[in-house]
Amino acid sequence: MSISDLDNRSINTLRFLAADAVQKANSGHPGLPMGAAPMAYVLWTRHLRFDPRDPRWPGRDRFVLSAGHGSMLLYALAHLTGYDLPMEELMRFRQLGSRTPGHPEHDIAAGVETTTGPLGQGFSNAVGMAMAAHHLAAVYNEPEFPLFDHRIYAIVSDGDLMEGVASEAASLAGHLSLGRLIFLYDDNHVSIDGSTDLAFTEDRAARFRAYGWHVQTVEDGNDLEAVDRALGAAQADLRPSIIMVRTVIGYGLPTKQGTEKAHGEPPGEEELEGAKKALGWPLEPRFLVPEDVRAHFEAAGRRGQDFHQSWEDMLGRYRRERPDRAAELERRLRGELPEDVNQMLPTFPADPKGKATRASSGEALNALAKKMPELFGGSADLTTSNQTKLKGEATFTKDTPNGRYVHFGVREHGMGGILSGLALHGGMLPFGGTFLVFSDFMRPAIRLASMMRLRLIYVFSHDSIGLGEDGPTHQPVEHLAALRAIPHLTLIRPADANETAQAWGLAVSRSDGPTALVLTRQAVPTLDRTKFGSAEGLRRGAYVLADLGGKPELILMATGSEVETIVAAGEKLAAAGVRVRLVSFPSWELFEAMPASYRDEVLPPACTRRVAVEAGVRQGWERWLGNDGVFIGLDRFGASAPYQDVYRDRGLTAGHVVEVARRLMADKVPA
Repeated sequence: MSISDLDNRSINTLRFLAADAVQKANSGHPGLPMGAAPMAYVLWTRHLRFDPRDPRWPGRDRFVLSAGHGSMLLYALAHLTGYDLPMEELMRFRQLGSRTPGHPEHDIAAGVETTTGPLGQGFSNAVGMAMAAHHLAAVYNEPEFPLFDHRIYAIVSDGDLMEGVASEAASLAGHLSLGRLIFLYDDNHVSIDGSTDLAFTEDRAARFRAYGWHVQTVEDGNDLEAVDRALGAAQADLRPSIIMVRTVIGYGLPTKQGTEKAHGEPPGEEELEGAKKALGWPLEPRFLVPEDVRAHFEAAGRRGQDFHQSWEDMLGRYRRERPDRAAELERRLRGELPEDVNQMLPTFPADPKGKATRASSGEALNALAKKMPELFGGSADLTTSNQTKLKGEATFTKDTPNGRYVHFGVREHGMGGILSGLALHGGMLPFGGTFLVFSDFMRPAIRLASMMRLRLIYVFSHDSIGLGEDGPTHQPVEHLAALRAIPHLTLIRPADANETAQAWGLAVSRSDGPTALVLTRQAVPTLDRTKFGSAEGLRRGAYVLADLGGKPELILMATGSEVETIVAAGEKLAAAGVRVRLVSFPSWELFEAMPASYRDEVLPPACTRRVAVEAGVRQGWERWLGNDGVFIGLDRFGASAPYQDVYRDRGLTAGHVVEVARRLMADKVPA
């Protein structure tokens, strides 16, 4: 193997920018950048199409550092190739307010496509990006207009491959033959505890072949030409590819290379000096970038500018020759909605029998999907249960990539990460369905999507003990509170069909974070909106359904299926002479965002007698109940029985609400 002097010094620049930053911060992970620098260098200087002047250019290749603990490798690459990430930020690695946090975070450092760190999440994000690329190519490409011919690359680690989420995503990627997906596996045989032989000894190559991937091995990660050839072969294959590159963690460190000591701690001054001597690198200055090395990396960035300009020229021709399709595509890429979204939403007549909100959700989704081609998603093997099927639309498969419905299989973990990747790619508005209780499987992905404020929609049906006979293993109790605890996630639990339609209208219009729609299995009445407040009140999070008897002295509030319970209870109390306000409270987050004046209008501070009803735990309701309020909900798990019996047994009935209200207003309501 031969390597030019410029190549060698360029790679060592990457290594020691990373090591110097970790040492200066006295915190970080030097091992991956020092071992993986050669293959990252080959990818970024010879293959990756990017434009540092426009990091969000739609035609760019995507690069995901799924092994996010090696963040300094990505920061060094971005800095050297011309992204807006100055040297001062590398020197402020892991410091408060810097643009170089300990793990890559979307939209903080230029050149970072997704927030990574929790292992396996970046892996599954990349699969979602590849699904988006395949779909958009199938819908918009023509022979003379290959608008979407880019690839999704990632560096993944032993830890990524150990996590179950990666297994789920890899299995689906192989099934779908996502040939735009190319992973470089940093196969260094070391994890935090020591050798991977402690816990990770399966044949990884055989595993990925079984998934249907194209698998190659590079025995020496410092062999640039071998890495280059492998990338070329991967690009030519129609399957997703993984290149297993044998590397040495902490390459160059005299006593720590190849050991867990190189993984997650600063090298130390003596060890760092030893590495620089061993690799022929000056001891001073720190953060050294030779001028010819900088020019070499910047040239790679400028090559991307040429690709970008060619793509823009092609898009200009597309606008002229396919104006309608171009307008639709560019609207999608901007994340804008069709002008008449609210007119697309169905309305439902009053009906005391009503329907499950999962059913009205399916109707609203399909009404929107007819004019919103960006709606793309599916279910984790619960299509009929979640009511997420897009009627009349093909399924997204390797043979029909223009399809919009995805059968994710029983892969909730993978689905969560894939949805984020679809959203990150651009041009897509993804949705994914499962039971609310299985949001536990998706929580890491939901948390990261919320951190990134992604525009996507979770469809969680079977939202309570109301699902009945399946029993407590499937009946969510603590899940509403758990999801409400996640910043920037908006949870909406609609009370009836019309609130559900409004929830969908709001969800597709949000651009500052994901939305979770929480839906019933059982039928709930469709409220008569000539008697009760307009369902558009949902968009404010909570609203007055009705004041029964005049100025309220008691407030009954509820979410979802329990709204019918407070309506029935309120009517009984009003008949007994109590002035009752009924409040539908579908979304805490939306209500919190309202001006204080509106919140006080709905929940007057002077009216302190309040009862909240929800088929979940109390946690968080204190804010809305105040000191004198009472919560009626659950402090234990459910039971296996017809849902009406479970509700009665757990006290979620109008009669019990009336009893509680009578005790609360003992001086007012006769027994």
